[in-house]
Amino acid sequence: MTDLGIAFKDVFGRAPEGCWAAPGRVNLIGEHTDYNDGHVLPFALAQTTRAAVARRDDGLLRVHSADMDGGVVELRLGDLAPGRAAGWATYPAAVLWTLREAGHPVGGADIHYDSTVPVGGGLSSSAALQVVTGLALGDLHGVDITRQELALLCQRSENVYVGAPVGVMDQTASACCTEGHALHLDVRGLEQRQVPLDLVGAGLTLLVADTRVKHAHADGAYAALRSGCEAAAAALGLASLRDVPYEGLDAALAALPDEPDGRLRRLTRHIVTENRRVEEVIALLDAGRIREIGPVLTAGHVSLRDDFRISCPELDLVVDTVLACGALGARMTGGGFGGSAIALVPAEQAGAVTAAVQAALPAARVFPATPSPGAHPLARA
Repeated sequence: MTDLGIAFKDVFGRAPEGCWAAPGRVNLIGEHTDYNDGHVLPFALAQTTRAAVARRDDGLLRVHSADMDGGVVELRLGDLAPGRAAGWATYPAAVLWTLREAGHPVGGADIHYDSTVPVGGGLSSSAALQVVTGLALGDLHGVDITRQELALLCQRSENVYVGAPVGVMDQTASACCTEGHALHLDVRGLEQRQVPLDLVGAGLTLLVADTRVKHAHADGAYAALRSGCEAAAAALGLASLRDVPYEGLDAALAALPDEPDGRLRRLTRHIVTENRRVEEVIALLDAGRIREIGPVLTAGHVSLRDDFRISCPELDLVVDTVLACGALGARMTGGGFGGSAIALVPAEQAGAVTAAVQAALPAARVFPATPSPGAHPLARA
């Protein structure tokens, strides 16, 4: 029995029927474009959330996490409903509820989790939790859905049950990425393409610097950004800001109403230019010119800082520090107002860059990111 299975037995007094894993993700480029029907380019991390699971036939969901205080959380399936919070257990409850609402014959379960995905680091720990839950319950109950359908189901669980208006990038990355690749997702049509990302072959390291900071105004900011983007698209008579062509950006900005801080124009400019940056990075990766993506990453940070205004002093400090130490490019990644930044560095300079970040921001956790597989089973009884 694996260490995860042993931990499950210690908690629930019986062996699990199987174990599964789902990764966190880093978004290489394409920030806040997913809910604007745009382009994103994430890859899966080696850090995962693991779940050991056994079915129950008494209408109970019991969940336990090695990383959370409070012991076993017990919920009745009949009591599950959108808006009913249960702390961290809201996320697995939401997935189970959404599976059942979609007509899948999923019953109760005992689930034990552990995770190496940093919580609050902008690396999609919640998506990893959702996806590993959905994959495990689906496998145990014979649910026949594709990985993209699993991602959409997990997104719906967060939108409807949890009440967070997130896009589909995080769940898709956790469910669908492959080793050694970034995933180009065109969100409008959900078309996917695996783009080779051979960092080692190029003599490069992609460092993640988790600032371990979350600013208070992050709460509610995501919904406000999304509603602002939707308002800008509506003002332009478009379905989404994805429909503004890069060549037509100036005309679109001129057509938007005047505001004291130019908010709609700023949001529009970021989304349109960020979609272009995704295309530029993909073209460079396809051509094997990985080193040349660095300035594009940095331009993305400037746009997030100045137009979307979702960076913070700690993220800016990390980006400035790594660039001064020889990074080829760097940017914040994730929702903003804290979390993580990424830096593309020559492999031989990774140690020096890491030390410089930790000297500038001692609380930061810095680690190399390796493009890794998406969600997968670990063992079945």
